[in-house]
Amino acid sequence: MLPTTSKGLGRTSSHVRPNSVLPQYLRKIIKWQQMDIEYTFWQMLHLCTSPKVVYQHTKYHKQTKNQWARDDPAFIVICTLLLVIATLAYCAAYDHSAGHAVFVVISVLLFHFILTGATLATCCWFLTNNYLREEAPSSHAVEQRVEWLYAFDVHCNSFFPMFVLLYVIHYFLSPLLVAHGFIPVLLSNLLFMVAASYYHYLNFLGYDVLPFLERTTFFLYPIGIVIVLSPIFILIGFNPSRHFMNIYFSRVL
Repeated sequence: MLPTTSKGLGRTSSHVRPNSVLPQYLRKIIKWQQMDIEYTFWQMLHLCTSPKVVYQHTKYHKQTKNQWARDDPAFIVICTLLLVIATLAYCAAYDHSAGHAVFVVISVLLFHFILTGATLATCCWFLTNNYLREEAPSSHAVEQRVEWLYAFDVHCNSFFPMFVLLYVIHYFLSPLLVAHGFIPVLLSNLLFMVAASYYHYLNFLGYDVLPFLERTTFFLYPIGIVIVLSPIFILIGFNPSRHFMNIYFSRVL
């Protein structure tokens, strides 16, 4: 009877735990005292320099907290604040009104970060749980699944270096990148190619660290697509910097 009972409890907890973690996670967002800001900035630095170290610490987190996802929302909060600051800098340089600047900030937060991140995290969560999980070696083994919150953490980790490239470095280079000519097209496409490739590489690292997943090299395939498309965009004169900034700012035209 004991193996049957423990198995049932194991399966029940694997489905119930994420539902109990998310409300607690959301409550912590408004409590700065409970956030580890120093550790969050350490993670952000190492995601840009040595991301494998960050995911090595994810293994330690699993051993101590019994979950892969963060229980501290500090990373998302700081990412959001940095994104707001960077977007306001763009608005100050290229926008025409304060009201439109508010619209741009809300649009960037909702579509570039939250909605896009939630969509990508959901797709990766569904893909990994349904197609990339290894078969359990024994019927008595506890079933392991990718937590949706962990999938969103992976997106946030991958997003931050892309934010540095496409919001911070791009901002200082923007007078050159939005100009007409071959050099701006070349530099803009190279910057976007590096940012997109690094995003998908970090996505791969995030799922490759999970011991119950296989064939995680699938997450590296989009890098090949990005590398193939970039020379094509350069040849046809497509400038991603001008294209995306013209969506929000009339001064770039």
